[in-house]
Amino acid sequence: MGGDHGCGVVIEGVKRALQADRKISALYLVGDRARIHAALPHRGFRDHRVRIVHASEVLTMEDKPITALRKKRDCSIARAAELVDERKADALVSLGNTGGIFAAATFKLGRVPGVDRGGIATVIPTPDHEFVLLDSGANIECKPLHLAHYAVMGSIYSREILGYKNPRVGILSIGTEDTKGNELTLGAFKLCKRLDINFIGNIEGHDLFRSHVDVVICDGFVGNVVLKTCESLFLAMFMMLKRELTANPKRQLGALLAQNAFRAIRRRLDPEIHSGAPLLGFNGTVMKAHASARERAIANAIHLTTEAIQHRVNQVIASEIARANERLAGAEMSIATSASE
Repeated sequence: MGGDHGCGVVIEGVKRALQADRKISALYLVGDRARIHAALPHRGFRDHRVRIVHASEVLTMEDKPITALRKKRDCSIARAAELVDERKADALVSLGNTGGIFAAATFKLGRVPGVDRGGIATVIPTPDHEFVLLDSGANIECKPLHLAHYAVMGSIYSREILGYKNPRVGILSIGTEDTKGNELTLGAFKLCKRLDINFIGNIEGHDLFRSHVDVVICDGFVGNVVLKTCESLFLAMFMMLKRELTANPKRQLGALLAQNAFRAIRRRLDPEIHSGAPLLGFNGTVMKAHASARERAIANAIHLTTEAIQHRVNQVIASEIARANERLAGAEMSIATSASE
């Protein structure tokens, strides 16, 4: 119910996802029953796997997440999270309020044992591959241990979903030297060196699109700035190209000759391909789709969610976080003591 384009667009996305994947045994549409029923006939959609779960309230983009979850106990995001908590569903996909989804995952599902703070992972394309950015906006105040856990979880997601066998993990900082950064990144660097991951150390902003790294870890404040900057830069580049290539007939002819190349670039940067950002570290698979997502993006978000379930990403996270915490035992305390001195 939280998308920009109404529940009809969500229903069409669900229709496409179910047609493409027969392995989905059931899919719950959680929200206002009357509005959902009203949208179904217009989409020509009948599938025995679809069940409607009524929720009388909606957590809006203007609501303060934690307060709204307490007041709007029958909101659709709370009801959807309860289905996962009760094991009636394996995963949750939502286009709604990001803070509300994160709060619902935290209070309704709880975190994977050993994970101190969950995070949002966003896949960002580069000329030759993709990298996982974690955290991309959930937690603006982090401790070194949180970043170390992000390194483990991001590495798992990159390996299991993107297919990189030995993902290169880097901490986003202001220099590649071990001594560069703030208290957070310096502490995280020491912890990540102890982990059983392919940790390559610090990276800088200009390394992001040089295919030097597969997992980029940072706090949510920095991650969200990076994400929004990338999104606006991609749009600005296409706007500039369009303006310059239509400036005169000669350029228009050149653009016509190069149209296949431009289409290939657009496909490469298509936000609807990686249209879901997983919330990692929770007892249940949770996928956040963009509020402005259209039908194709919603179908792709559902597809990514089924992949995460099939690859048992949460179970792998639980296992590897437990091993990571054994390696880190005592290390965080020594970092905190040296910082206070």
